[in-house]
Amino acid sequence: MLSWEGVSEFVAVVEQGGFTVAAKRLGISTAQVSRQVSALEARLATKLLYRTTRRVTVTELGQVYYRMCRQALDGLQEAELAVTSQQQVPRGKLRMTAPVAFGEKTLAPLINDFTIQYPELEVELFLTNQKLDLVAEGYDLAIRLGQLKDSTLMARRLASRTLYVCGARSYLATYGEPHSLSELERHNCLRGTLDYWRFEEDGRARDIRVAGSLHCNSGWVLLDAALKGIGLVQLPDFYVLRYLQSGDLIPVLERFRRSDEGVWAVYPQNRHLSPKVRLLLDYFVEALSVQDSAPSV
Repeated sequence: MLSWEGVSEFVAVVEQGGFTVAAKRLGISTAQVSRQVSALEARLATKLLYRTTRRVTVTELGQVYYRMCRQALDGLQEAELAVTSQQQVPRGKLRMTAPVAFGEKTLAPLINDFTIQYPELEVELFLTNQKLDLVAEGYDLAIRLGQLKDSTLMARRLASRTLYVCGARSYLATYGEPHSLSELERHNCLRGTLDYWRFEEDGRARDIRVAGSLHCNSGWVLLDAALKGIGLVQLPDFYVLRYLQSGDLIPVLERFRRSDEGVWAVYPQNRHLSPKVRLLLDYFVEALSVQDSAPSV
């Protein structure tokens, strides 16, 4: 009879690049993974992996076997999801990743509200600004902002975000308001991880290099500096909207504002979304649309 023993372990070793990390991914011991893969090789009478003390590499036949096993496991997952998709109550673990600031400020409160509605769901949320490999690291989905680069992932647009350039009244009273992009060179531009700001002029995107007295990878630090009148800042709406509405910050260069960017959920392609992921994304869309409908500045 056809046996699945060792197949999941072998695929995990190939995708994770080692036995220890594969064992961690599967939630079993390294010794168990090694035994299962060795038994699989014995059953096939084929060497699938080359093992050294430093690394694991896949043999030529192992590559062929891996591709076919990956397809078979994907098919099995599709079959299970086709059945479980009729169960509309989210349950079990859902692993997702999101950018730090947006995750803390916007997503985490929504996720907490969602888990109150569905207490059988366990959410594992990892906040990072790095682009993780969802398949290799076992994530169900990721939230990404802005323009998506070409990839093998499927994407669903959840909402939009707007970038504002703004400053405090005290700063503008002292240094004046810029009316053209060229005027930014004489202003103190508080920078984040990029050394340029994004604009749109005559229907075309423009990136303008800026400089200033503060360079920090935290939007909250930049926001605090802008509120204290230290300089101008370009930040997404979820940082600055309340201060624009209160008048603590004044938007500038509005006619050059870049068209709204997307807030995206991305997930591996060629797979059905499980009920828990689909319901969470639907919840995000509804909740974020309510936030988007807040009065504009």
